[in-house]
Amino acid sequence: MTFSMKRSMAILYKDYKDVSKNLYVSTTVLLPLVMAAIYGRMGIEAIDTHYMVINMIFSLVAAYVQCSLIAEEKEKNTLRGLMLSPASTLEILFGKSLLSFISTIAVIIIAAFLTGYNPDNVIIVGMAIILSAVFYIGVGTLLGLLTKSVMEASVVILPIMMIFSFGSFLTPFIEKYPVLKFIEYLPNLQLIELANQVEAGAGLADVWFHLAVIIVWTAAVFALVVAVYKKRMMD
Repeated sequence: MTFSMKRSMAILYKDYKDVSKNLYVSTTVLLPLVMAAIYGRMGIEAIDTHYMVINMIFSLVAAYVQCSLIAEEKEKNTLRGLMLSPASTLEILFGKSLLSFISTIAVIIIAAFLTGYNPDNVIIVGMAIILSAVFYIGVGTLLGLLTKSVMEASVVILPIMMIFSFGSFLTPFIEKYPVLKFIEYLPNLQLIELANQVEAGAGLADVWFHLAVIIVWTAAVFALVVAVYKKRMMD
């Protein structure tokens, strides 16, 4: 079956209508912007602080909004209708991810303006942010498929927000507890490390490893998404 952008756009429009009616989900988008505005007035300069806001956007917008969209479909028992429709798996997953992706990138741009973040190499940082957004949307999709309601999704997203928004606070414990070494390879910390290197003048050849780690995380989470999605189709 060939990919149909028209079907994906129809799913995007449906999701937009659903989110616009759900004030709890839609107002969640405003929280990181409020934080960005506060930090912007404080005149922050540290890259880690800029990316604490950006990683919070990933958790609250990319992951949570996406998780809520999928969970709401399941709660209303309309996801089954999508699975049985002529739309392919790719069309459904792509269409269900478009709103979260567009919202995430838009909120990050606004937040960067509010905090005064202006990376030295916009292209490299932009690539990393786009890849990270896709990863978090994959996480949101996976959690949405595993939860049964928007309320349950709101609870499940909390540990994700703690790990990926504030995971950098655990780095000082790595030397003391070597078992935590894996934390360094979390996509949020790889993104921060990449941004720090870019600010130091690094080019694409210097940060390819960080991009590769984020790509591996993204591929792994979407492999799980497809597996769980197909299992739901069989159910």
